[in-house]
Amino acid sequence: MAILTGAPRNLGIMIALMIFGCFVYLLATEYISARKSKGEVLLFRRGRMPYLQSKLDEESNADVRVNTETLAREKTVPDVPASIQTQTAIFHWESIKYDIKIKGEPRRLLDEVDGWVKPGTLTALMGLTGAGKTTLLDVLAKRLTTGVVSGQILVDGRLRDTGFQRKTGYVQQQDLHLATCTVREALTFSAVLRQPKAISYAEKVAYVDEVIKVLEMEAYADAVVGVPGEGLNVEQRKRLTIGVELAAKPALLLFLDEPTSGLDSQTAWSICALLRKLASNGQAILCTIHQPSAILFQEFDRLLFLAMGGKTLYFGDIGDSSKTVTSYFEGNGARPCGQDENPAEWILKVTGTTPELEKAQDWPSTWNTSEERKAVKAELARMRETLSQQPVAVHASDALGAFAAPFGTQLWIVLKRVFQQYWRTPSYLYSKVALCLFSVSSAPQDSKRMTETCLTLGYIQAMFVGFSFWKTPNSRQGLQNQLFAVFLLLTIFSNFCQQIMPHFVTQRALYEVRERPSKTYSWTVFILSNILVEIPWNSVMAVLVFVGWYYPIGLRQNAVEAGQVAERGALMFLFILTFMIFAGTFTNMVLAGIESAEAAGNITNLLFSLSLIFCGVLATSTALPGFWIFMYRVSPFTYLVSGMLSVGLANARITCAPDEFLYFSPLPLSSCASYLGPYMEERGGYLRPDSMNSTSECVFCSGSETNMFLAGVSAVYGDRWRNLGIFWVYVIFNVGAAVGLYWLARVPKGKREKE
Repeated sequence: MAILTGAPRNLGIMIALMIFGCFVYLLATEYISARKSKGEVLLFRRGRMPYLQSKLDEESNADVRVNTETLAREKTVPDVPASIQTQTAIFHWESIKYDIKIKGEPRRLLDEVDGWVKPGTLTALMGLTGAGKTTLLDVLAKRLTTGVVSGQILVDGRLRDTGFQRKTGYVQQQDLHLATCTVREALTFSAVLRQPKAISYAEKVAYVDEVIKVLEMEAYADAVVGVPGEGLNVEQRKRLTIGVELAAKPALLLFLDEPTSGLDSQTAWSICALLRKLASNGQAILCTIHQPSAILFQEFDRLLFLAMGGKTLYFGDIGDSSKTVTSYFEGNGARPCGQDENPAEWILKVTGTTPELEKAQDWPSTWNTSEERKAVKAELARMRETLSQQPVAVHASDALGAFAAPFGTQLWIVLKRVFQQYWRTPSYLYSKVALCLFSVSSAPQDSKRMTETCLTLGYIQAMFVGFSFWKTPNSRQGLQNQLFAVFLLLTIFSNFCQQIMPHFVTQRALYEVRERPSKTYSWTVFILSNILVEIPWNSVMAVLVFVGWYYPIGLRQNAVEAGQVAERGALMFLFILTFMIFAGTFTNMVLAGIESAEAAGNITNLLFSLSLIFCGVLATSTALPGFWIFMYRVSPFTYLVSGMLSVGLANARITCAPDEFLYFSPLPLSSCASYLGPYMEERGGYLRPDSMNSTSECVFCSGSETNMFLAGVSAVYGDRWRNLGIFWVYVIFNVGAAVGLYWLARVPKGKREKE
């Protein structure tokens, strides 16, 4: 009846809390505004900002921030130095077809595509959206992982070797870079890992300086990439993307996928002028482009035009004022190109590949029966015959290898970059420290929000638990409190894992989109570097947790009583350290086979809950139903909790609090000592000294040694080192599973080409 009486009151309290929460939310939205935009501001490392103040107008010195307009005044247009890599090989392909299956139905995306790219030329690849421009680029660059490619793709009349991908540069449409790197560091990373092993480190770094000069990036070479608005602008990012590929010294050619897409006319012209300059210096460039202006179109030497279905409409020279290409279409029935018309848009209109459809003929068939195609076939046959007869250049010993740098160099350079990313993301490190000292109810995916949440809404975790159970005595309730303190420490696991996930996903996106197809470094290096980078930071966190949790609770006093201070203190630290490392490796294992951090977070929470429920704290192994006993044995926390409890509590005496003593009378004519003696020998416990000889009232404590309490939760001090070893097995399993799952789920396999 009392419960029913209190129900309306409890409901009212819940409604009041809901209203209070809504009021706080509305108040916060009223007074907390979004961060104001700062415009385009470049960020530099401390002490690396270029000195530009003397060149600014002294009267307009209100805002001294370095921005893109400031740096535009510093821009120079240097000639391409002779040291920049030039190409000598001719890249040619013939009868390229690409077939895939969509919902079980075969579909051809490329159909009998021919062409070539020669050194010193700039070739445009045009067509309507969906015509297969990027698909052809991916096929030629050997970047596809699905479907079947047939035809011939040759370099100087010979098949592409195993080192082809790292001998070419591929500038993708999206400018994906690590936000914490500087421009120079991004270029150096590419140069060190992708240039041949025979080139010394000093030469590679010097070559990066040459690339910076060619791309006119001296003014912001030491700027941090950052994010749009606080970092490089669109043009600077595109130049950096091109520079990353140039820094690799591509020996064959440079692919670019719509480098002017999304840029304004001035920026697009700047990029095309840069490509023209590189081509004039001997670079072989194949570039997809979508509806360029007449001025941009004239910068190209040759055009490969595709229709829907990946069929060729034209391949050949563009000519002065685009006369060669327009003459072909006019000679095959197209209306004349007007003096004021853009030749690129005119071609799209007359071939019927724009919404403004003109009466279009079957241009793919026209090309297949044209004299121009016969000339292309003849030239391809001549190249295949003559170029293959030329002597093969003597390559370096690593020229045919999949990667330019050895495994050790790859691991060192990549690990250094990941450490650098962590160090330059202090919000992540602060949040990691805050989580170990502060507990949060949830872990936002954004690291900056995570830090603010930890510091604002957190409760002290290790220190909170430690000081909540300050110097807990070894009473019966005190032992339960110490057991609960161990249990509470494990609750940081889920949030600890979710803090790591955004950084892993960022690194993985960069690797899989750009660095893996370019053969910059191997997938095993990627996995191992992300595992290893967490170990030092987690070791520091283990020290903080150990100091803020172990000593305040009073677990050290139990070791003092047993005369095992050094061993038990060191062993407790090893358990905490292993727990932190286990959390890091567990995160890598889950994310290795899962696409998003959100889904991986849900799986982590599920597995963590199961491990925590069946670890023996909430329910002992003897209390579990027979079917679920296997979960107790496979849960990693079973061995962690057992080890930490035995190290923290073993070999000490229990002293009951006054309210924990049992009061009862012995048998007639018996003293308390004689009556309870056999029981105490078998089950433990002790009598209060003043009642040992009493015959009227026994004052009895049912526990005398902590080992008896530990036996009740299946924790044995003699198994402490065994439990630590078993827990390390789980850590090693996580590492092996991370490598295996990543290979199984995300590493491309199999051959998809037919020559």
